[in-house]
Amino acid sequence: MEKLANKFKIKKKYFKILFLIIFININLICSAQTDGYIAGKEYIIDSISVKGLKSYNDQTVISYSGLTIGQKLFLPGEETGNVLKKLWSLDLFSDINFYATKIDGDKISLEIEIKELPTLSNFEIFGIKKSKREKIIDETDLKEGKKLSESFLTNTKNYLINKFQKEGFLNTKVYLNTKKDTLGDNTLKLLINIDRGVRVKVKSIKFIGNNEVKSSKIRKKLKNTKIKNPVRFWKKSKFIESDYLEDLEKVVDYFKEKGFRDARIISDTIINTNKKNLEIEIKLEEGNKYIFGDLKFIGNSAFNSTQLKTVLGINKGDIYNGVLLKKRIADQTKPDGQDITNLYQNNGYLFSNINAVEVSAKNDTIDFEIRINEGKLANFNKISVKGNERTNDHVIYRELRTKPGELYSKDKVVRTVRELGQLGFFDAENINPDFKDVNPNVGTVDIEFGLEETSGSQIELQGGYGGGGFIGTLGLSFNNFSMKDIFNKYAYKPIPAGDGQSLALRLQASQFYSTYSFSFAEPWLGGRQPVQFSTSLSRTTQYRYDYFTGRADKSQFFEISSISIGMAKRLQIPDDYFTLSQTLSYQYYNLNNYYTGLFTFGDGTSNNIAYTISLSRNNTYTNPIFPVGGSNFLISAKLTPPYSLISGVDYNNLGNDRKFQKIINGVASPDQAKIDQEKFRWLEFYKIKFLGEWYTTLINKLVLKTKTEFGFLGAYNNDRGNIPFERFYLGGDGMMNYSLDGRENISLRGYENQSLSTNNGSVLYNKFTMELRYPISLKPAASIFALSFLESGNGYNSFKEFNPFNSKRSAGFGVRIFMPAFGLLGIDFGYGFDNPNNLINSPNGWETHFIIGQQF
Repeated sequence: MEKLANKFKIKKKYFKILFLIIFININLICSAQTDGYIAGKEYIIDSISVKGLKSYNDQTVISYSGLTIGQKLFLPGEETGNVLKKLWSLDLFSDINFYATKIDGDKISLEIEIKELPTLSNFEIFGIKKSKREKIIDETDLKEGKKLSESFLTNTKNYLINKFQKEGFLNTKVYLNTKKDTLGDNTLKLLINIDRGVRVKVKSIKFIGNNEVKSSKIRKKLKNTKIKNPVRFWKKSKFIESDYLEDLEKVVDYFKEKGFRDARIISDTIINTNKKNLEIEIKLEEGNKYIFGDLKFIGNSAFNSTQLKTVLGINKGDIYNGVLLKKRIADQTKPDGQDITNLYQNNGYLFSNINAVEVSAKNDTIDFEIRINEGKLANFNKISVKGNERTNDHVIYRELRTKPGELYSKDKVVRTVRELGQLGFFDAENINPDFKDVNPNVGTVDIEFGLEETSGSQIELQGGYGGGGFIGTLGLSFNNFSMKDIFNKYAYKPIPAGDGQSLALRLQASQFYSTYSFSFAEPWLGGRQPVQFSTSLSRTTQYRYDYFTGRADKSQFFEISSISIGMAKRLQIPDDYFTLSQTLSYQYYNLNNYYTGLFTFGDGTSNNIAYTISLSRNNTYTNPIFPVGGSNFLISAKLTPPYSLISGVDYNNLGNDRKFQKIINGVASPDQAKIDQEKFRWLEFYKIKFLGEWYTTLINKLVLKTKTEFGFLGAYNNDRGNIPFERFYLGGDGMMNYSLDGRENISLRGYENQSLSTNNGSVLYNKFTMELRYPISLKPAASIFALSFLESGNGYNSFKEFNPFNSKRSAGFGVRIFMPAFGLLGIDFGYGFDNPNNLINSPNGWETHFIIGQQF
């Protein structure tokens, strides 16, 4: 039977069915000769029996066959063939036969003879590590109770061979052996022996036929197929056939980019020199080198040829580049690419079709016609969303750039996906715009945005020992809060949610300090415009450490109370990625017998009224946790009133100034602490900061993040000098449990916390960062990515000291884990190449940094 199936090129399973149908009919014809069977006659089934069953009962098989007693049946006929197809489709049997055991007039008795497939009772895998075995079990259907069909065994064997060949083990051999299990009836044990052999590496790659392009240049285009090199540790030289075939396509594309339109690969030969190495020989035909001739646009009415040529960016006489031409027509790698197709689709021409057609090739010049079928203008019709169970519809619809009745724009669809992803309420990796009803005749399109909600709340609960005592932290952050439902008991599931507001509460305390904070933000104040209103309150108290008792001395303390109100508005000019933010804040500093050297006075108060204005532009996309493109810029200024211009005090000779003496109740020649307390009773300063971030996808999911930062704290009156508050402290993880003096902690990995600034902090700093990021998982439950980094930066006490080339350098690697319920967690291992104290030939060495709750 198997030989016949192979001869007629019929799958064995279907050949069996065909053979059995013929066999049944022959059997029935034979019955006709002995028992009165008449071919083509309709019979009534009198009885049905099943023979050969071991694991199943008769009625189960009869029920699935579809045959019933009393059923009328033409013999021979289609019904018998259908019965066989149903039973074979179960993949439970290795052989099925169909007999007529008795014929009495128009009544017939049928028998189904079945041979069951053996059942897998147990299996063992040999030749690989335990971790690999567990992965194979997860990826295959290997499990006890599985029916061992020939196809299952073949598929399992092929899967294992292909799996290890993809890892570079080209000589992998897999042996499947079965043996009877005496503990069960019709059960088998499966023994899987895997011999991976050694990983085969590419010893050499030779090109033949390339006269104009150097082999070394071509070799670089083989991104995934590399010659073995002990120095290159980041890319192995293993040979994977699928990657190699992709690389061959890149080689041809490279020639086309260089003007060789007719370039092709004549042959490629893989030579196995031994079990460990192979050589590759690629024979090429370059063909002639071409240039672009005339490029004519045909069928364009919405845009003139001059406008289209500007977007195309290719001129007559340029070296022929087929890959570039294709990208400028339609760049499939960038949904928002600057190409002609997007130009049309962003202006309503959803149904446009653009093709570059080669019309002549004379000598070395190729002329093209770019044929444009503009089609009918399209409008958005019905816009809908699905998948939001907690988030209210109005929160989503106010972010949509696709409005019913407006002219279709692909850019608006892409922008809508970005805006929804930036909300943080949905899985940004699975926002799917589904074009439900595209009607070219009417010129309309319906779009449904599919969403998967993620948790918008976080909880921080920590306890530990540090600073001489127990430290407890409780933090609650609700990022999709609903303030209007706060008194609605039915809205607590477990909290009122769905209006896109942010509410955060945090409490941290030990015997030496306590801090309380509250913040609230409404992103659409009034509900009509993207104007964010925010407010925050906080209070921090720090007590002195009593060295005699080892406890807190509550008669010596430092308190900070603060309140702020802010407004941020999304701008339309220069574009709507810009945001203008303004904040008014007030801090009250109260020192009571707190002489620590941290400030120039230990008794007294300071007040800080400041106005902060910032301009930012953020067009990163799409996932705020792991952006793959775009940039983020921020420039801000924090300003206080210029009190020194109003007071008339001579700060250059402050101790003898009469006005100042009146302020301090006529004290003659006051001490420096008294002078400083009055000098800084109302803080006077300005602070300028700049931040720039860029995200670039290099290969697949590998993303390069570059970042630069700058900060400067200045004084209006140089005689009054810089304030002891609001300073920059550079170095380490950038985290502090509490901040007593309004300081900003700037991370620079590879060094200890605050080690790159003096004890009094820096008034100026700069920092540069490069990070390579690769996602391990971007699932809603946990987003994980690995990173490596290069950083440099330093803190300075004045502009005279500032030198951006005198930076402290570091490098290292780390990992980030973001879980919606707990926020960001991470660890970095950084190596500092320089010494914080400027000692020569004394690097800082390795530092470990734990990250909790920082920005991404």
